[in-house]
Amino acid sequence: MAPLLLTMGDPTGIGPELIVKALLDNSFLPFNTEIEVVGDINVLCHAGKIFNCEGKFTKLKGNRYRATFGEQQLLVHSISDLDPTSLQYGQPETNCGKAMADYIEYAIARCLDKTASGIVTCPINKAAINAAGFHFPGHTELLAERCGIEKVVMMLAGERLKVCLVTTHLAYRDIPETLTSDEILQTIRITDAAFKQQFGLPQPRIAVLALNPHASENGLFGDEEERLITPAITAAKAEGINADGPHSADTLFHFAVKGAYDAVVCMYHDQGLIPLKLLHFDDAVNVTLGLPIVRTSVDHGTAYDLAGTGKANTASLIAAVKMAKQMAKNI
Repeated sequence: MAPLLLTMGDPTGIGPELIVKALLDNSFLPFNTEIEVVGDINVLCHAGKIFNCEGKFTKLKGNRYRATFGEQQLLVHSISDLDPTSLQYGQPETNCGKAMADYIEYAIARCLDKTASGIVTCPINKAAINAAGFHFPGHTELLAERCGIEKVVMMLAGERLKVCLVTTHLAYRDIPETLTSDEILQTIRITDAAFKQQFGLPQPRIAVLALNPHASENGLFGDEEERLITPAITAAKAEGINADGPHSADTLFHFAVKGAYDAVVCMYHDQGLIPLKLLHFDDAVNVTLGLPIVRTSVDHGTAYDLAGTGKANTASLIAAVKMAKQMAKNI
């Protein structure tokens, strides 16, 4: 299998130290796959100081390096050339924003030309990449545009629960007006296709949630179920997709966690992320479904309050690498 690419994320966030910490803990070894960091060799080696283990490196061909931390080694494709001594944790500058975007751009190109099997992304600072001239709200939008895809689905996933969102970062009051049957149907379709192609399930079981309490009690608490959600489910079933609902969110997750469903399609952000993070606060993975390439990510931000302390938890990063490898093997 071609290597997995691990983008370093914000040079002033926790990304570099997460990578070094996972390496020193031997957390990458069980995956038995080549992992290549895309980032900055000097910043990565400097991050070793946090663990009293400054990295050393040997230049290979082109911009590739072999970084050594104690007895552990890691391949690094160094895209940027930042001076780590001039950087302050939690204070990204414009050159850091450009570096973050360049790491992602390089990784996407590698996956599209089949010289890499997938991308695992460490967190970026959205304001910094926009200040550097990359006008995207985040990783997902940049990935979608570079891959030529109009519609993708954000999935947050753990071993026990996987939730796929119809709407993401949106004011609660705007959700009913934003939802359409077409958006719901597209989310179901993309979820179904991704679970077949990337998770190896021939007929994934998809639960579709209601928007209103108790699935509106036959219209008593709203009409979105009858007007928008049920027609989308009916259309999905007509296409042979194993989807059902709309289910009341206050009970469905109990059955999903017990294994009755492979994925839960949720109408809005907190509807899915509250139960997901209750179960998988440390080890959840952010997955972009609908891309022609594999992309997983840590399910947290740059954590500037922890950057440089060595206290950040690597569980989400390790879970993201594990899931990326599983997905890449099924393609």
